[in-house]
Amino acid sequence: MTLIKSISGIRGTIGGAAGDGLTPLDIVKFVSAYGSWAVKRSGIKKIVIGRDARLSGDMVNNLVIGTLQGLGIDVIDLGLSTTPTVEVAVPDEQAAGGIILTASHNPKQWNALKLLNADGEFISDADGKEVLEIAENSDFIYAGVDSLGKVTKDDSYLQKHIDKILALPLVDVEAIKAADFKVVIDCVNSTGGIFVPALLKALGVNTVHELYCEPDGNFPHNPEPLPENLVALSQEVTKKNADLGIAVDPDVDRLCFVCEDGNVFGEEYTLVAVADYVLKNNKGNTVSNLSSTRALRDVTEKEGGEYHAAAVGEVNVVNKMKEVGAVIGGEGNGGVIYPELHYGRDALVGIALFLTHLAKFGKPVSVLRASYPGYFISKNKITLTAEMDIDALLLKVEEKYQKQPHSTIDGLKIEFDKEWVHLRRSNTEPIIRIYSEANSETVANNLAEKIIRDIKEILNLND
Repeated sequence: MTLIKSISGIRGTIGGAAGDGLTPLDIVKFVSAYGSWAVKRSGIKKIVIGRDARLSGDMVNNLVIGTLQGLGIDVIDLGLSTTPTVEVAVPDEQAAGGIILTASHNPKQWNALKLLNADGEFISDADGKEVLEIAENSDFIYAGVDSLGKVTKDDSYLQKHIDKILALPLVDVEAIKAADFKVVIDCVNSTGGIFVPALLKALGVNTVHELYCEPDGNFPHNPEPLPENLVALSQEVTKKNADLGIAVDPDVDRLCFVCEDGNVFGEEYTLVAVADYVLKNNKGNTVSNLSSTRALRDVTEKEGGEYHAAAVGEVNVVNKMKEVGAVIGGEGNGGVIYPELHYGRDALVGIALFLTHLAKFGKPVSVLRASYPGYFISKNKITLTAEMDIDALLLKVEEKYQKQPHSTIDGLKIEFDKEWVHLRRSNTEPIIRIYSEANSETVANNLAEKIIRDIKEILNLND
């Protein structure tokens, strides 16, 4: 059983002893801390909640609602929803914050509390530490019987979210209708099965073949939208002679496409394609995290904008986007952040912008993918002993490559012309993650292996 307390929320496996998994006691403790923090910060006694369709969702939902009521906080319960929908609802409802009950792409035994501030954005590092401290000290007081919070169920935000997307100037419904796309969708039996078909219908897509769209939480495959998990989607696209396939994760903040020939578009290229379309119509800067493909930088510079890298984590990307006034940003895991709608990864707005782009492009998805720089990312890791000083190790690697352009805002990223390698410590395990990118898989793997050899050499010197 696992319980992970991080700045952005609390996630864990269901069951086990308190403190070892995401048990009812843990849920009550951390919701109590967050609710107390949110009210103290904003002076508002109202929280928005929504959940994905995973099996433990109903149980967790009941505990969260009861705890917030016990704190004297009114609850707006969106029910089965998506992470970006809750993010949109929080400022609309003028709430103190929001809680999304989802473990995102994690398997079915996981659930989590994703925590939002009054702007509908993930809470900051400092705020997260404050919430954890309140939880640790049990520094909260519950309301008396006459002051308990009230619960309002609100299922209107599916349509409200879609309406906001349709109102965006760069979403062209008429162009999408005219393209008459045939689409296959894989919504991994979570809330995408409710939201994605509704969005596609609103966009004028009349032929939609649904795979795994029953929101019952029985994930038919590993829910992370990676190529190895999208085999059924790829097969269905070719079988149905569809124009493309669309896959989302359980809480609908990650988005991936499959080309008409059954090949994956590549999760790294979701943001690249959407950014390409946005930048062609709205010049400006872009942001992604340090572990994302260089192709976004190439596309940005081609359109006269500046690319900026942020530390890994949605909060860090959003902060950098605000700092540089980015018109589009996100993460290479299929996460699109379009600030004209809201500052959060949103697969729904990503779908609308991508389909508009594809309709105006007028050629198959595979041709669109081939129009972008072809990079390959190799993902590796080295396991170290728990007592190993990872920071000191990274310093030694930095010294070895000090003449190369490099960044230390999140671990160590070293650039070699158009190739790069990024080393960062895991927040949960004694490992170093090693991501490398080059214009071929072989070169990317060789670059990673070279750095791994350097690390092993340094470790031998320390023996």
